[in-house]
Parts: sequence; C-alpha cells; structure tokens
Amino acid sequence: MKKELSENIEEYLEVLYRNGSNGEKVSTTTISKNLGIAPGSVTQMLKKLESLGYIEYIPYKGAILTTEGMKLAQKITRKHRILEKFLSEVLNINPENIHKQACEMEHSLSDEAERALCHLLQHPDLCPTDNIIPACDLDFKNCDECDSTHNFEDIDNRNVTLLSLTELNENANGEVFFIRGRNDSISKVHELGIDIGTDLTSKTSNTSRSSTIRVLKDDSDEIKIPLELAHNIFIKVVD
Repeated sequence: MKKELSENIEEYLEVLYRNGSNGEKVSTTTISKNLGIAPGSVTQMLKKLESLGYIEYIPYKGAILTTEGMKLAQKITRKHRILEKFLSEVLNINPENIHKQACEMEHSLSDEAERALCHLLQHPDLCPTDNIIPACDLDFKNCDECDSTHNFEDIDNRNVTLLSLTELNENANGEVFFIRGRNDSISKVHELGIDIGTDLTSKTSNTSRSSTIRVLKDDSDEIKIPLELAHNIFIKVVD
C-alpha cells in the first residue's frame, strides 16, 4: 500500500536529494540550515525517516537515501522544479516568490497534472535556477513515446531510479535508460553513438564548470557531450 507522505517529510526528502543524490551522506547540520530547523528536531525526523525505510541514518555522520527514498525524493524534486519553471515562464511570477509558491503547490500536484505540465513546457531540463529537473518515473525511453500515449491510466511506472549525466560523480558508471526530448534531441544523441543500453562512465565531476562533459563509451571511446544534451541523458547507475 502506498504510504501517504506529510509535507514535512517531503521537504526533508527534497533536501536530502538536493545534497546527496549520488549517495553522499547529508549531515544534520546541512539539513538544519536548509530547512531552518533546530538540529535536535532534525535528528528526530531522521530517525522517523529511517523507520519508514526512506534513509539510512548514521549518528554524527549523516543520512543517505535508500532506493525507496531516492524514488520519492526525485518525484518531489521533479514536481517542485517543473512548477518553478511554470511559474517563471508561463505565469511570470516575481522570481523572489517562485520557490515559496512551488513549495506550497508541489504537495498537491497529481502525477497526471505533472505530466501535463511537462508537455506544456515541452519537456524542460532545467528549473529557473539551472538545477536539473529529474526524469519522470513513467516507463518510456524518450518523450516522443510519452507524447504519443494519450490515456494516463495506460502508463506504467519505471521500476528504477535514474540520474542525468550532469549529476554524476566522476567515474560513476551505468547504462543509458532514458533520453529526454523529442526526435531532434534524440537524433543529436544518436549522432554521438549513444542509444538506450549504451554503457557510459563519467569522467567529469558534477561540480565542473565546463560547457561539455567527458564520458567513456563501453569503457573505450572517450566522447565529449555538450551540456544541453548531457542534461537529458539519464542512466541507471551501477551500485
């Protein structure tokens, strides 16, 4: 049975994803500063999140999202960042108010409405502050497949979590599982010799300021990928 999440839990999961999407330990201090909550209260919530199976909590070291926690955190973060894009580009909301408005709206946004917003915004890759919008959890290989499916009830959910190439730590490895965008974007990725199932190893840190990222294809050929494409290539990372 699906667990109902409180807004408070969703906010914690979002912070944990923002600071630890690659399996990094997120400290109590970091969470406390992000949420403006006393460290003691953060510790109590982390223990609750661990009991729910969303994190592994190591006292004095920090918290790591579990597989279930990562899926939920990505979904919440995706809704938040798509809403920020909508508020900015469609409604022209004052930039100073966008984050707060998105926080208030994300908790009640249905999965069907999220998909509709994604279509309206033409499958955006970055929020207004240039953070990656996570891939949806719908079982498609690309956005063209999603666009051609009209009944939301006919869509299955993907059973793996994905990260964009630009989110990866250096030397992270995995296979391409989803390419965001329509035919033109997909064709540009294919021109690089990359397709669904291609094995890639990141050779660029996710903190790099470069306009391209370097990857090894099938452990041999090094490829430089422009950021605008790399944002939209999602892989299932090998544990």
